[in-house]
Amino acid sequence: MTATITTNDTWTLGDRQFRSRIIVGTGKYASLDQTRAALAASGAEMVTVALRRIDFQEAGPTLLDAVDRDRYVLLPNTAGCHSADEAIRTLHLARELGMDDFVKLEVIGDPKTLFPDNAATVEAATRLVKEGFRVLPYCSDDLVTCKRLEDAGCLAVMPLAAPIGSGLGIRNPHNIRLIIDNVGVPVIVDAGVGTASDAAIAMELGCTAVLMNTGIAGANEPVLMAEAMREAVSAGRKAFLAGRMPRRDYANASSPTAGLIE
Repeated sequence: MTATITTNDTWTLGDRQFRSRIIVGTGKYASLDQTRAALAASGAEMVTVALRRIDFQEAGPTLLDAVDRDRYVLLPNTAGCHSADEAIRTLHLARELGMDDFVKLEVIGDPKTLFPDNAATVEAATRLVKEGFRVLPYCSDDLVTCKRLEDAGCLAVMPLAAPIGSGLGIRNPHNIRLIIDNVGVPVIVDAGVGTASDAAIAMELGCTAVLMNTGIAGANEPVLMAEAMREAVSAGRKAFLAGRMPRRDYANASSPTAGLIE
């Protein structure tokens, strides 16, 4: 029974089915070779690329050349956009470049914390869905915003665990749990995952998947960390499916007490 659950434990986005529950970014690596190696070690099936940070006039290979389009679903994102109009223009560029209509929407509201502008994100998501994009929006860990994004037609919601690139882990697990319990689309934790235990906790809470970039690229050994993150996501998912033991205030002997020798 357990083997069947873990073998067939897939999830869907629109008409796509995935086995891997880790989505990885492609920024901040030391080289394209390291990027390729980390993507492979993570076991990801979907990777995200920040279009505004690619110099398409640069001579030689670009970041897009590090992503095997036959192996990965490419998720263009709007990192660096600060308005709904700016984000929409960026994703129109992605469409013109022949990329998939799966897109990661980011509209930044504060330049210091990189917290999202939730109102602008909902506005952009509503318009993009009407134009045929399949939208995965980065947002605050706010249930009301996530419900509005679901109502707008987003395929998933992507609440932050902590500020982008902070590595602080999940700051508000209660909020994440509320979102999981009250929306009907996949919940993908995005931003703030710093190490393997953070990824495992997200999955133990019941998240569908985890998206990360700096947690891998910023490690001393990014390829090794990518492998660790893959294993942590898998372990956290299995723990969620298994169901943790109840928490107790006092000790409870793990061996039987009946028949003890006096």
